[in-house]
Amino acid sequence: MIRADMSRNMKAFVAVLTLLALAGCRGDVLVIPEEKDCVGETDTTSGVIGFYLLNEGNMGSNKCSLDYYDYSDGVYYRNIYAERNPGVIKELGDVGNDIKIYGSKLYAVINCSHKVEVMDVATGIRLGQIDIPNCRYLAFNDGKAYVSSYVGPVQISQNAPKGMVYEVDTLSLAVTRRVTVGYQPEEMAFAGGRLYVANSGGYRQPDYDTTVSVVDTEKMKQTGLIDVAINLHRLRLDNRGRLWVNSRGNNDDIPSRLFMLERDEVTGEFAVSRSFPFSCTNFAIHGDRLYFFATDWNPTTQSNEVSYGILDLESLELTGRSFVDDDLKKRIAVPYGLAVNERTGDVFVSDARNYVSSGTLYCIDSDGALKWSVRTGDIPAAMAFVTEPERSEEL
Repeated sequence: MIRADMSRNMKAFVAVLTLLALAGCRGDVLVIPEEKDCVGETDTTSGVIGFYLLNEGNMGSNKCSLDYYDYSDGVYYRNIYAERNPGVIKELGDVGNDIKIYGSKLYAVINCSHKVEVMDVATGIRLGQIDIPNCRYLAFNDGKAYVSSYVGPVQISQNAPKGMVYEVDTLSLAVTRRVTVGYQPEEMAFAGGRLYVANSGGYRQPDYDTTVSVVDTEKMKQTGLIDVAINLHRLRLDNRGRLWVNSRGNNDDIPSRLFMLERDEVTGEFAVSRSFPFSCTNFAIHGDRLYFFATDWNPTTQSNEVSYGILDLESLELTGRSFVDDDLKKRIAVPYGLAVNERTGDVFVSDARNYVSSGTLYCIDSDGALKWSVRTGDIPAAMAFVTEPERSEEL
C-alpha cells in the first residue's frame, strides 16, 4: 500500500543522501545531488500527498530525470532518482515517456533505454526493471500492467514492424504475454473490459496508421480495429464511458484533430461518433471538462502556433475561454505536458522551452491564473499524483 507517512519517509533520506552526495561515486561516476525549491503551496486536506514528474531529457543525452512535489511542506525536489539509487549505473536512462502509479509501485517508461523502471512510490527507491523494446505508455487492470511498444529500432523506416502490447505481472514484474497491434502504438485505455490502443504509424510516415486496436486481454488477442485518422497519440476515457483520441496530423496539409468514440447500442462496439474542428496536441479530462492545447507547426513561418481551450463534455461545445490567461500564454514557450489534480481541479502545464535545458512547470487555478511555477528537468513530460492509501490494487 501507499504509505500515508510518505512525506516523513522523503525527509528521512536527507541526512543519508547528503553523505552519499559527498562520498557519492558509482565507480568513477559522481552522484548528482538533488535540488529543492520552496514553492510554498501546501495541501493536507485533499488527500493528494504529492506528485512525481518525469522529465524526458533530450534523446541521446541520457538525461531522463525524476522530480517530486511534496504537498505537506510545499517543497519541489528536482532530480531525486540518483541520490535514492546511487548504485544504478546511468541513472534512469534515455527519454522518459510515461509515468503512472499502481498499488505501492511507481512505473516509469524509459523509451530509448528499452525498459520500464519500477520504484517504491513512497521513497523512489528502485525495485526492479522490466525490459521491453522501444516501450511507450502504460495502462493497468486486474493486477497487470500493459505496456505499448514500437518493438523495432528507433528509426524512421517504411519497413518498421507492427507494434505490440506487453502484459506484465505487477507482483513478479515478469512479462507474461504479448499481443501484436497496429504500427507504433501509443496511449491505451480500458473500457468495458477491453483494452483500446491508439496506433500512430509514426515511423512509417507518410504512410501513417489510422486505427485504434481493440484487445481482449483475457485471450490476449486483437479482436478488432477502429478506423479514426492518421498518426493517433493520446487516448482517454471520460466519465460517460466515451473514448477520446487525438490525431497529430502530418505537420503539413493535415492538421491535428480530436475525435470522440462511442459504443453502439446494438453491436456494443466503439466507433467514431464525432470529430472536432480544432487542433489538439495534448488533452486531459477532469469531470465534465476536457482541457487541451495545440502546438501546430506552421511551415510558412517556421514556428509553432499555440492555442488553448476547454471542451464541455456535456454540451460538446467549446466553453469560449482558455484555461491559461493572457499573461501566462506569453510566458509559456512550448507547452508539452498536461495534467489535472483530480482532487483540487488545479491544471498543470509543463513548458519544454528549448528542449535542451531546464523546463518549467506551471500550476494554474480554475480561472486560468498562475498559482505558482517551478524549474524542472529537461523536457518535463508526464505526471503521476500520489494519493492517501486506501487498499493495494496489486492484491
